[in-house]
Amino acid sequence: MLILTAALIAITMTGCGAVSPAQSPAVEALATATPAAAVMPRRGGSGSSSTFASVAPTHKDLAYATVSSAQKLDLYIPATGSGPFPVVIMVHGGGFMMGDKADGAGLAGVDQLLAVGYAVASINYRLSGEATYPAQIHDAKAAVRFLRANARTYNLNAQEFGAWGASAGGNLVALLGTTCGVAELEGADLGNAGQSSCIQAVVDWFGPIDFLRMDEQFAGTSCPQSHNAADSPESRLVGAAIQTVPDLVKTTNPMNYIDATDAPFLIQHGSADCNIPPVQGKNLADALAAVVGADNAIYTLIDGAGHGGAQFSTSENLNVVMGFLNKHLK
Repeated sequence: MLILTAALIAITMTGCGAVSPAQSPAVEALATATPAAAVMPRRGGSGSSSTFASVAPTHKDLAYATVSSAQKLDLYIPATGSGPFPVVIMVHGGGFMMGDKADGAGLAGVDQLLAVGYAVASINYRLSGEATYPAQIHDAKAAVRFLRANARTYNLNAQEFGAWGASAGGNLVALLGTTCGVAELEGADLGNAGQSSCIQAVVDWFGPIDFLRMDEQFAGTSCPQSHNAADSPESRLVGAAIQTVPDLVKTTNPMNYIDATDAPFLIQHGSADCNIPPVQGKNLADALAAVVGADNAIYTLIDGAGHGGAQFSTSENLNVVMGFLNKHLK
């Protein structure tokens, strides 16, 4: 089981851009592993990254809600500067099944954010082995509200909140950016209902957007077309094969909530991503641009990159991300 979990994390977070037709069956077999093996809500472990941050959190395991032990965040505060500090909320990936706030699965850039004066909140949320959707977006919104409610305590600028997520986390931050004021996705009963869960900037790294079209968009490629399966990460998230519950699945799609009040987006995707069709990010950017303008809906296709990996965390690319956040949060 540990070997399978490690393999799933590797596929989910490092990409399969080099997959050839001969390799696809093996990849597909792992991607459609039995639910008992794949759905275990694992925290940290073989997916951990020692490079997520070079410093320990200033405040570790802050409980932003009390329904689940998963509802905790780590808060990093810059060592220099007087604040109040703008905040970037980081949401890890892992197919909604695994990953942890301490490793920030799929993410990078905490040190760079701290160096230029951002506080960083890395959050956990209920994984699909514990709770089905919309628990995950409820948790993300509850974390935002908690941080706003406690902004003075932690020297945070409550008016300047950004969110940065990878893979599954990319989906959740995209929802944060487009569902401001959507009551059914708020999870107000988790606490701090009087606070806003709206955010002011979104960085979406290769997040799944339109679950119902993923297999269709991979048709004719060597990439696995297994998202419609009952044991796919997306189906496990909603508790049923996605094509059998289209109305529920539509509530996971940020494009269904776009309006003129949405936060600015930077969307980045690898051209060789075999987990999430690269066109998903492009379609989201186009839909946003039509409403909020092209300057607020930036899409970057990183040539040759897979589902994450080193090309996303180069100093050049992290500078692009920092420039975007600085424009909208400072």
